[in-house]
Amino acid sequence: MLGSGIIKGLAVTAKNFVGSYYDPARMTTVEYPEQPTVLPENYRNFPFLVSENATDPMGTLRCVACQICEKECPPQCIIIEKSKDKKPDANGKMQLYPAVFGIDTSVCMSCQICVEVCPFDAIKMDKVFEIAATDRFLDLYLNREQLAKPNTYYHQIHPEEAAEVDGRLTADRKAAEEKAKATAAAKAAAPVAAPKPADSAVAPKPASPAVKPQDEPRRLVSPKPGEGGSPLGEGGPAKSS
Repeated sequence: MLGSGIIKGLAVTAKNFVGSYYDPARMTTVEYPEQPTVLPENYRNFPFLVSENATDPMGTLRCVACQICEKECPPQCIIIEKSKDKKPDANGKMQLYPAVFGIDTSVCMSCQICVEVCPFDAIKMDKVFEIAATDRFLDLYLNREQLAKPNTYYHQIHPEEAAEVDGRLTADRKAAEEKAKATAAAKAAAPVAAPKPADSAVAPKPASPAVKPQDEPRRLVSPKPGEGGSPLGEGGPAKSS
């Protein structure tokens, strides 16, 4: 029938229009800001640093200042400076830490490349989007203290992803502990080499043979003109008469 498509489209529009007044599933309009928007789990905005402990975020950062994210960032909005010393991380292992870590969110394009290349799961994407500021140079630059957030916050905004990351990190830590225990057990079971007995008396070195002086070679004395004698000198044969 000619125009049936238009009629079906108008029917769907009228159904959604009427249903938006009484059906909660069709109430798509959110009264923002009085009513906060529920964001999906895979929503991302700007990165943040994950710390293991909320009471000591600077001392339990997962970041070891490897600077991979700084090198891979397309707009180059990440600034990292390594520390000069090491301190124990959340697992008690001595690690470097970022003395300076900053992100210029006015330049960040939320590409998530920094999250993909991080080998320590130390940087993740946040959901905070209300970042309006009057100064784009100071207020939109986030330092290390502003970026650090506990792992519990990560579980709140990305529960499935955080659970998968924690499971992988727990398995890696357990494997490292078992490997360390196996290495220690192997060293303990290895036979210890007996120390060499010390010599009670040092044997005297053999005396070097005395060097005999070499005999001086005889000098040939040529006879003077008019004198007889052997050209070999006094020891030579006598001249026959």
